[in-house]
Amino acid sequence: MLKRVLSILVFMLALLTGGDKVVYSLDFTQQKNGKGFSYLKSKGFEFLLDSKKLNINFHNGRLEIETNQKLAGLFGVRLTKPIKNISSIEIEWGVDKFPKGSNWANGNNRLAIGAIFVLGKKRFSSGIPFVKSAPYFLAPFIGEKESVGKKYLGKLYKEAGRYYCVANQKGSTTTRFNIVSNFKAEFGSTPPPLTAFAFQMNTKDTDGKAKAYIKKITFYSR
Repeated sequence: MLKRVLSILVFMLALLTGGDKVVYSLDFTQQKNGKGFSYLKSKGFEFLLDSKKLNINFHNGRLEIETNQKLAGLFGVRLTKPIKNISSIEIEWGVDKFPKGSNWANGNNRLAIGAIFVLGKKRFSSGIPFVKSAPYFLAPFIGEKESVGKKYLGKLYKEAGRYYCVANQKGSTTTRFNIVSNFKAEFGSTPPPLTAFAFQMNTKDTDGKAKAYIKKITFYSR
């Protein structure tokens, strides 16, 4: 009888999750208040562009990213073992302050918080000389004036990169971003393995003030 009940529970859980399994997770909610750089570095994060100028701290169970400067910061992890059969990614995150002036519809592609998921190793041109090529990437972000569910192109990497507004208001939100369906819709094939991921904040061409946070990120595969 017990085995039957357990089998039913496992079956129901599989239906609810679509058969996905957790393959990687970072939970910031249990970290003590304090600086975030050392912890992130211990998890393999690299800090690119102006990311070392960002204020990155743990506070009240969230990793907070804040700036009062006009800058672009990117920090992320190159996976030593790519995640094959990546299906979706769930992020618990939010925004406290949007940078004034950001508006993707008007060509000012700035944001308080966004994620970038790099897929495969094949590289594509940035579209302009002297800027390095990059692999495929999908990039969900929380906007303010952008339309939820809308796809956007950046100024660079139009051949291989896509941006998606997944929320457009202050406060906490949970995003379940489907890698497979979005990649197939844009590039017509099954996505290659996930090779890297990053978070970004960009306040250039705005008033320079933004504050956002991340609580948890979880990766699923089939």
